[in-house]
Amino acid sequence: QVQLVESGGGLVQAGGSLRLSCAASGRTSSSYGMGWFRQAPGKERECVAAITWSGSTHYADSVKGRFTISRDNARNTVYLQMNSLKPEDTAVYYCAAKWGRTPVPGTSSYEYDYWGQGTQVTVSS
Repeated sequence: QVQLVESGGGLVQAGGSLRLSCAASGRTSSSYGMGWFRQAPGKERECVAAITWSGSTHYADSVKGRFTISRDNARNTVYLQMNSLKPEDTAVYYCAAKWGRTPVPGTSSYEYDYWGQGTQVTVSS
C-alpha cells in the first residue's frame, strides 16, 4: 500500500503561483508513475500533468507552459509548480500513483492505483 498526502493548495490571485507537493509513504518505490489530476465542481476529473518513473512528462494543453511536474525520488515526493494561474484552474487537485515502469505517462484516472485526499486550489480574478 502507498499513502499519498498533498499539500500546498490555497487561495491565490490570477497570475500568481502555487507549488503543490505530494508526499508518498508506505510501499514507496521509484518504479511508480505519478500524476496530478484536478476536478472542478460539475466537471469530470482530468489529468493536468503526469510523469513516468524515468522522468518523461505529459501536460494537458490547458496548462502547457504554465505548470511543471517534477519528482524527487530520494524524498518520495512529487511536485506541481503552477505559474500564471487562471480562475479556470480552480479545482481540487489530486495526486495519484500507478505501479510500473511504463515508458509513457498515464493520463487516465483508471490507470492509477493510489490517490491522495486532494487539496483545494482557488484562483480569484
